[in-house]
Formats: sequence, C-alpha cells, structure tokens
Amino acid sequence: MHNSTSYTLRNKRVWVAGHRGLVGSALVRRLQDEGCEILSASRAQVDLRAPEQLERWMRERKPEAVFVAAARVGGIYANDSRPAEFIYDNLMIAANVVEAACRHGVEKLLMLGSSCIYPRLAPQPISEDALLSGPLEPTNQWYAIAKIAGIKLCQAYRRQHGSDFISVMPTNLYGPGDNFDLMSSHVMPALMAKAHDAKLRRAPSLEVWGTGRPLREFMYVDDLADGLVFLMRHYSDEPIINIGTGIDLPIGELAAMVCEVVGFRGRLRFDTSKPDGTPRKVMDVSRLRELGWQARTPLRQGLEQTYRWYVEHIVREQRPAAVA
Repeated sequence: MHNSTSYTLRNKRVWVAGHRGLVGSALVRRLQDEGCEILSASRAQVDLRAPEQLERWMRERKPEAVFVAAARVGGIYANDSRPAEFIYDNLMIAANVVEAACRHGVEKLLMLGSSCIYPRLAPQPISEDALLSGPLEPTNQWYAIAKIAGIKLCQAYRRQHGSDFISVMPTNLYGPGDNFDLMSSHVMPALMAKAHDAKLRRAPSLEVWGTGRPLREFMYVDDLADGLVFLMRHYSDEPIINIGTGIDLPIGELAAMVCEVVGFRGRLRFDTSKPDGTPRKVMDVSRLRELGWQARTPLRQGLEQTYRWYVEHIVREQRPAAVA
C-alpha cells in the first residue's frame, strides 16, 4: 500500500470532467491552489457518450491529468424509473474517457466511484475488499454496475497498458452546489430544504422519514476535493481507495443538528411507516489514513457553510423580486 509516489499538478493541464456538479465544482475550487491550468468542457461542447466528440476535444486541449467526476446521478426514484439511462450513460462515459485518456497519453487519471457500488449487506464499516462480494442494492444496481465497470476499466488499462489510472470511492457527500430539489435530492439537502421551509411557515413540527435510528456518514465536499488532490499526488496502485470521514451518526441526530443550524425551533416527528433503509452505512477509511490524509471539516461547521450557500444561491433565486 505504501507506494507514496509523488505526482505534481503544477503547470499541468488538468481536466475536471463534470465540473458543474457537486464534486466537480469543489475540485475546481481546490485546484486553484495547485498552480495548474484547469480544463473543463460543458455538455454542449462535448457529449462524453460520443467518442468522436471526445476524441476531437482531447486532440485540441491535450489534458495531462484527468479527474472523472462526470456521471448521470439521481436518487432512488430516478434510478428506479430510468434504469437504461443510468447504466448506458455511465458505462459510455467511463469507457470513452478511459480509452481516450490512454490513447492520448494522459499521465494520470482519477476515476470517481461511489459507496453504492458495495453489496447491500456489506459488513460495516465497509472495506474496499467488500467489492463484488455480494448482491447490490436493487434500486441503484444500474448505476452501481456502470461504476464498477469504470473501476475495472482503470485496473485493466493499468495492467495492459501501464496507465496510471486510479479509482476512489467517496461516501455520502454534501456541501455548496448540492441538489436541494425535494423530488430527487439525498437525505441531507432534503432535510435542510424542509427545515428552512418549516421555519418560514412557523410549522410546529418537521416530518422525518423512518425511525431516525439508521446510522449514516456524511462528508463535506470540499474535504473530498482535498482528498482527491492528495490521492492524485500520492497514490498509484490498482486497489480502489475509500474516502470518507469514518464517522457515522443516527439520522435523527443529523435532523436535529440541521434544524439547529437552520434555526427551526419546532419538534421532529418520525414517520415510522416510511422505510429506514440499511441500518448502518459507514466507510472503512483506514487505507486512506495510512497514506496520510483525513477529513478536516466537522459536521456542524460543514452544515453551517452549506446552509449559507443554500440561502444565498437557492432561496434567493426562488424569491420573487421585491415590488418597489
């Protein structure tokens, strides 16, 4: 594990694929300190599912390092109702980007996976070795299979072509740039949007799905970006690496903390008719710790920064202009 290689991003052309997403935008923020040229391509410029478009773009821009943060993502409902899109789009993005990176002599590539690639009943905390050791969660299997294929592509190109391609699996993320749409968002932004709304309406209580007992882990997205840059610089090996905080907490406790940060003073009401999901989900981050990196942002501080961003960027845009 201890191949503390050193790869520098200084003066390199670094492509962040998916620069507009939660992770991609955090990477762009973090890379400003690395003295590199940051490359990005909008969907209008390059459809990553179309190899000939990608080929032309790579020839023109010649990236030397690549972070693959581009993916079709969504919550349970989106995954379940559009399985073909989730598997096809994510397979094509992974296959096209990895092949093009190899063909154009990219020096280093980091493929971003997700903690949902692990078996539904993986032992907790989830270690990297749990991959492919059991059946996937049926609701997001389409996305997970495409992500696993992306990991295997990186490993295969490393073996056959000696490509310095690595794969990293992040835990649940939150932060500036998150999706706060109630129909398609994850637990943290959904709670925040609901708590903000309840505060404005002076509601007596806020409903939380399930018992509030399941344990989940949350990582501030700017910590993730810092960890990805660290791994890009210091890790070069075939095994995948988990990235997270290694700390979990009950959803009920998270909901209470979100309410405090938002300033909602009502009580929490748990709707126990709604499903809880897995009782516990937390990543084993010992491999990453051994390499010398750990997350720095405490949950409370991360929530405060996220809420500030939400109020400035989402709430402000939703509000009708004041009548003069």
